[in-house]
Amino acid sequence: MSKFGEPMKGLQVFISDIRNCKSKEAEKKRINKELGNIRSQFKTDKLDGYQKKKYVCKLLFIFLLGNDVDFGHQEAVNLLSSNHFSEKQIGYLFVSVLIGESNELFQLIVQAIRNDLESSQPDFITLAMQCVANVASKEMAEQLGKDIAQILVAPESTPEVKQTAALCLLRLVRANPKVVPYQQTASRMCQLLNERQLGVVTASTSLLIELATLSPDLFTECISLGLTRLSKLVTSNTDLHDYSYYFVPAPWLCVKLMQLLQRFPIPEDAIIRSKLSEALEAVINRAQEPGKSKKIQYANAKNAVLFEAINLIIHFDGDPSLQVRACNLLGTYLTHKETNMRYLSLESLGYLAASEFSHEAVKKHQEVVLKALQTEKDISVRQKAIDLLYAMCDNSNSVAIVAELLRYLETADYSIRETLVLKIAILAEKYADEYSWYVDTILKLIRLAGDYVSEDVWYRVIQIVINRQDIQGYAAKTCFEALLAPACHENMIKVGGYILGEFGNLIAGDVRSSPLVQFQLLHSKFHFCSIPTRALLLSSYMKFINLFPEIKPQIQEVLSSDTQLRNSDAELQQRAVEYLKLSSVASTDVLALVLEEMPPFAEKESSLLSKLHKSAPWTAKLHNVSSGTPAPAPGATQEQKTQQPLVTMQATPTPVTSTQAPLISMVEPVAAASKTTAAPTATDLLVDVFGDLPPPQLNLAAEGMAAPSELTPGAEDGYERFWLKNNGILFENEVLQIGIKSEYKKNLGRVGVFYGNKTKNALSGFSTSITSGADILSLCPRHGGWLDTPPIWGLLVDVWRRGFWWVFRGGASGGCLEEGASGGCLEEGLLLSFQEKPFASSVDSGAQVQQVINVECLAPFFEAPRITIKFSIGGVPRYLLLKLPIMLSKFLEPLEMAADQFFQRWKQLGSPNQESQKIFDAQHPIIKSEADVKLQGFGLSVLSKIDPNEDNHVAAGLVNTKSQPVGCLLRLEPNKATKKYRLTIRTSHEGTSKMFGSVLSKMF
Repeated sequence: MSKFGEPMKGLQVFISDIRNCKSKEAEKKRINKELGNIRSQFKTDKLDGYQKKKYVCKLLFIFLLGNDVDFGHQEAVNLLSSNHFSEKQIGYLFVSVLIGESNELFQLIVQAIRNDLESSQPDFITLAMQCVANVASKEMAEQLGKDIAQILVAPESTPEVKQTAALCLLRLVRANPKVVPYQQTASRMCQLLNERQLGVVTASTSLLIELATLSPDLFTECISLGLTRLSKLVTSNTDLHDYSYYFVPAPWLCVKLMQLLQRFPIPEDAIIRSKLSEALEAVINRAQEPGKSKKIQYANAKNAVLFEAINLIIHFDGDPSLQVRACNLLGTYLTHKETNMRYLSLESLGYLAASEFSHEAVKKHQEVVLKALQTEKDISVRQKAIDLLYAMCDNSNSVAIVAELLRYLETADYSIRETLVLKIAILAEKYADEYSWYVDTILKLIRLAGDYVSEDVWYRVIQIVINRQDIQGYAAKTCFEALLAPACHENMIKVGGYILGEFGNLIAGDVRSSPLVQFQLLHSKFHFCSIPTRALLLSSYMKFINLFPEIKPQIQEVLSSDTQLRNSDAELQQRAVEYLKLSSVASTDVLALVLEEMPPFAEKESSLLSKLHKSAPWTAKLHNVSSGTPAPAPGATQEQKTQQPLVTMQATPTPVTSTQAPLISMVEPVAAASKTTAAPTATDLLVDVFGDLPPPQLNLAAEGMAAPSELTPGAEDGYERFWLKNNGILFENEVLQIGIKSEYKKNLGRVGVFYGNKTKNALSGFSTSITSGADILSLCPRHGGWLDTPPIWGLLVDVWRRGFWWVFRGGASGGCLEEGASGGCLEEGLLLSFQEKPFASSVDSGAQVQQVINVECLAPFFEAPRITIKFSIGGVPRYLLLKLPIMLSKFLEPLEMAADQFFQRWKQLGSPNQESQKIFDAQHPIIKSEADVKLQGFGLSVLSKIDPNEDNHVAAGLVNTKSQPVGCLLRLEPNKATKKYRLTIRTSHEGTSKMFGSVLSKMF
């Protein structure tokens, strides 16, 4: 008879009965009948071990079906004392699943486990340790941890017992690291690396990795023992039989041994270092040998060992030849066909760039990395390319790398722009040979990606300009020229206002930048700025009074206007009143003292690095060897160039303490900005959305007090209005008015959402989250990956995940990838990329806040994103669920074409899956001019003299997506006699034709 015992026929019959039940009620009735039978059987004393095991198994099955089991615990615990393996096994299974630490039988269980641990039968010992690992409670770790550690190092323990003990102890250490006693057996645990059985070594290595992370000093013996074992695996050609995986000897053990060695500092023993170099060189040599198999499993195993070896080379950082060889080998993988290989190569090269030995070798691959930045389709690979360029940058290539990053910034994904801006700012400051180049770079940065330039970045510009006299005139001239542009980002206005207020006198001699011209230029931007920026500009005007007394009357006229003195914002009103009074009563000498230039800022470490490391922690490892030696100052000798930094990385602005410090500093508006992140007023992008309506009486019992799963009533109507317009009111109730102002160019868009509080009470805890409207998904039958089901989408389905719309490609086209060494079972691609700008978390009564959402269309999409709005009023939480009016048609670009081009393209799009045709009743009077206006509002170009019938409408457009453009041709044929339309749309994308046809058929 097998050690697992006889088959339990009663259990098989019970399971069969449950499966044959036709309804939930029948199943419940059968379970209750069985529970009654088991309860009555347990009351008798005539049950043998087999029957107890059978009934305990039934209880376990009933529990796994989702039913409560409140008896039979004692009988299950009694099975732990049985001498039959099958009975003990069922008892341990029941204990692992149903009995917790708070159960009154817990101490009996612990005692039974201890008895089995002291047993001489390996099967009983392994069963007990499996139960301990499954429960892994603190009390078990305290009472049994020491016993399991002793079993692990005991010489009489069998390999199976040692392997189980190592894994059990690993589970306890991870669950309760401070409780498990391992200090006394640390040395003997290290000796487990010498075990002959590789299964024991593999399990023990996993345990030692965890313990060495907690207490590396106790496990230093692992360095020599682990290295010896690793050398044997990578240098010998012995066939390991069961532990070879596609011709790679024990790849999992090799990886774990190298991970273990990375838990310790660089060994000082020259023999150990030499042995380590030999082992790592053997791995690199083996990676360069011709492949023994073309199967992906062989490549995965070999590459797993190789990349872990490179990680070990990076960790010890002591062998220049190995590092250079690793760089050269990784360089060959930068153009590998597998995306994961390119990603891992870029990541490893980034870490190697931080070493003085391999930095120059990494720089040899600069052109390939720059090309990857432009051609890679995977955003994660592009992110690693940026990280590598940041790490390999030094004095010799900084200009080229910064220029390339600036060029890429124009088309970069919104999700990485903020980090990219920080890196460009840091590199420009650190490696600037000339101050003019640094100023030009930062101003271009603001011009290209102003929304992503944080305050820390433009603070640094001002610090550096104030601290360096030789750049002040150039900075003032450059800022003045930048402000001449018709459209300036607000950060550019802040920098220009600050610098012109301090150093505008340096360029006032040119009639083109006279004092009055400077003032008029700044004031022309005033009304388009937020309140903090207006406050800064008012301080600049006061600085002008000191610098240019001749324009004092013009400035006083602005300060004394009703717009300033009666401003609804208290900060602006107070500044205007105080500045006007100060300019009127103070003498010239007093003004000169109060409004003198800002003193130099204290030289401190830059806050940009800490901000970058906080937003992207991995970049802390990517600083290259020259990070502590920025470029030399202009005019320095060759010797000084290695010692004198041009731009010291400073912290946020902190002026040097001075007895003559100005009373009005240009830092004040910045401080005010943090306090007045208040919502934009009605004079901003939207008109006053409230009018003269009286505040409504609130009905707190209205809809929206619970988190909604369906759209808020009225949300669909508001959404439909935006098919033909970009600006307007999306939703309005007695509490909120929500307006939309959006603009689109090519495949990029910016949506401003305005939230206006119509009540007398402030709205607190105001927040939003964007979620998906798509919910039709199915699982891949082979691997469990998501596949598509909506027929209109073909092989595309969009899903919201981690702040993006994702497209999953499934089916025979190879979308679902079998999970391999690189992990993952899906081929993913973005449909829409979103980036939400932060905004105020409270809305005062009668106020308005703005949320900016940047969007990029990467592929055709058909479901609008949904936005959940959450806030509290009077302590009562409220929710709204709306559709964001971001449609595929927003990315339509009108397309002009001649008649022959139109009909040629019309014939090319003639396949059935590219055409959508609908015949429908006219919902509005058939007027040709009104129909043309609707088609133009939809985003199409209405083409004249194309169709022989002048009553018909012909239109064309191009849907801009990052992946590929989608051409769209339309023909609309009205029949005034029958009051019907026939609409025919042909596009190069099946889903787009059907969606556009469905939408447009409702508009005419």
